[in-house]
Amino acid sequence: MKVWNISTGTSGEGSGAVTIVEGTSFAISAGDGSMLPDHPHGVFYDDIRIVSKWEFSVDNQALEPLTVIVHDQPYQAVFLARARRGGRTSNTIFVERERRVGTGMREDITLRNMGREPAACTVTLVVDADFADLFEVKKGEPQNDGHYVFRSEGTRIIVERWWRGMQRGVIIQADDATSVAHDRITFRAVVPERGQWSTTVLVRPVVDGEDLRPRFPKEQPVDESEPARRLREWQSNTPVVSTDNDALLAVLRRSQQDVGALRIFDSRHPQRSIVAAGAPWFMALFGRDSLLTAYMALPLDPSLALGTLQTLADRQGVEENILTEEEPGRILHESRLGKESGLWLGDGTVYYGTADATPLFVILLGELSRWGADPAEIEKLLPHADRALEWIERYGDRDGDGFVEYRRRTDQGLVNQGWKDSWDGINFADGRIAEAPIALCEVQGYVYAAYLARAYLAHQTGDDQRARYWTERAADLKKAFNERFWQPELGYYAVALDHEKKPVDACTSNMGHCLWSGIVDEDKAPYVADRLLSPTMFSGWGIRTLATDMGAYDPVSYHNGSVWPHDNAIIASGLMRYGFTEHAQRVATALFEAAEHFGYRLPELFCGFDRTDYPKPVPYPTSCSPQAWAAATPIHLLRTLLRFDPWVPRGELRLAPSLPPGYTRLRIERLPIAGSQLTVDVTGDEVSVEGLPEGLRLVSEPRELDSLSLVE
Repeated sequence: MKVWNISTGTSGEGSGAVTIVEGTSFAISAGDGSMLPDHPHGVFYDDIRIVSKWEFSVDNQALEPLTVIVHDQPYQAVFLARARRGGRTSNTIFVERERRVGTGMREDITLRNMGREPAACTVTLVVDADFADLFEVKKGEPQNDGHYVFRSEGTRIIVERWWRGMQRGVIIQADDATSVAHDRITFRAVVPERGQWSTTVLVRPVVDGEDLRPRFPKEQPVDESEPARRLREWQSNTPVVSTDNDALLAVLRRSQQDVGALRIFDSRHPQRSIVAAGAPWFMALFGRDSLLTAYMALPLDPSLALGTLQTLADRQGVEENILTEEEPGRILHESRLGKESGLWLGDGTVYYGTADATPLFVILLGELSRWGADPAEIEKLLPHADRALEWIERYGDRDGDGFVEYRRRTDQGLVNQGWKDSWDGINFADGRIAEAPIALCEVQGYVYAAYLARAYLAHQTGDDQRARYWTERAADLKKAFNERFWQPELGYYAVALDHEKKPVDACTSNMGHCLWSGIVDEDKAPYVADRLLSPTMFSGWGIRTLATDMGAYDPVSYHNGSVWPHDNAIIASGLMRYGFTEHAQRVATALFEAAEHFGYRLPELFCGFDRTDYPKPVPYPTSCSPQAWAAATPIHLLRTLLRFDPWVPRGELRLAPSLPPGYTRLRIERLPIAGSQLTVDVTGDEVSVEGLPEGLRLVSEPRELDSLSLVE
């Protein structure tokens, strides 16, 4: 994930870039609202740039930008400017351009005349479309392949392209235009004294000859549009938090807004909401990212987990394909909507090269069941869970040693296929790069948790034989893992086993995920906890991905010394699971404090410099923000601190808050569980819960550590 900041554009879009997003549609522009074809600007639909140029002028003069207003609605921005009207002494025309994106774009243009006499203006909009693939635009290498047709019809500009048997087009409609010629739309406006003049320009994509209806049509009030309605529903049904800690409240509200903004909807199943990986370049379904985000966002909206599971199940691997790395039962790594994107995904729109999404699929299904999801929906997904487990045993563990390894099938695939998927993300303590096949420590933990989740699901349906089988498989894996990955002379787990089955001995944050999954032996957990919070690993703002005394350490690297919020959230949950409450509190507090320095929005990652060196966390140059699992991090941290642990089929909800100092009062309303909404009040040591569904009892003690007793 890389690059987005909705208001400051601190990345590849250019200084001051503004991005708005709705589902899989988004628009990126300069701070003045213009879009330039040689920049990563434009209007995008289904991963294709349908507008590459958008330049606005009054009397043939560029505007003088004043400000841009980005609303809480992620799909909307307002650009304010003043007209430079040639050599005139009084510039009295102010321009407001309200832009909304959604299956194209709508721009409402208003000219306001502050003068004492009517103002005659020529308003010009210059447009273009190249239908470049998102990947090409992001790399700065847009291609003009295919046959293009540019024509005007009345007050519409129509651009079409034919390429490889596919047709893409765009209609730019300006009903009030005086003239439309090739790439130029002209309005002759007379703005009354102390009055205003307004018009609207609509952008609609055309796919295979079908003119798609925009989400914000002129004939419908904006408040009645589908994006506005969905946003209102989201805001009215998600939890409301109140606390006496203003900073914490701001972080949680920002997190909730960003998760809502990152939802996308399957056109074949519009009722399904899915979590995209990040805006704007990753507004697509990613296996690992979407699964972990949905898991962490369960206290916000469990339907995100169900929709993500259902959509991934629809795209689960069915055959072997070397180019896309598809295999029967495998859960995808990345899915793209644009047909052209197949050129970047091994000649398909789905790429499967990931080692961890498949066990994470089973983990999320088990967790969703514990949260009280409809048993009928869980049952429909059980065959997909079983196919996922078959992939783990047949394809994931190709050499039969009991561990899941990865190795890309061609030179076009991802070299590393865990969450640290940069080419140099897995290395030895001396800095040498590990060679594939590679068995990651956290992936073994995910597999362990997946086995237990399937055992639990079998137990729920009365299939005790299957429950015993997967419990035994989990026990065998845990034993083998602790024998092979533990490094007693170092006091921590190897990050991986390499192609020779040698431990990759770097000290990394990955072992914290093993605490989360429960695969760590209890006698080894204190060593792991203390190492993770040691000065070489803990920066003061969070746990680094790689210890400072390792050969590959670099605080400004992507995976070798940086701090990732989602990584820390998972680790904090694991620390709390093993009873290291103070360790977990330190991690959570550090991240909440770091968020304050990023405008209360945690980025994808930030640099690993020590807090004693600099008074603020140092931004990573191309960090994506908002990014899905970073957005969900504060929600998961709060759940961890509350030790909120539902097990609805067993009839219990465990709630044993362990809040850090300074978090003295907390109230959460509309907390979803089992189709009901709870109100949770925590004041000091006192806890109360209202709205418990019938048959669910409150337990004030955390769950016991031994995960192998889950199905007993």
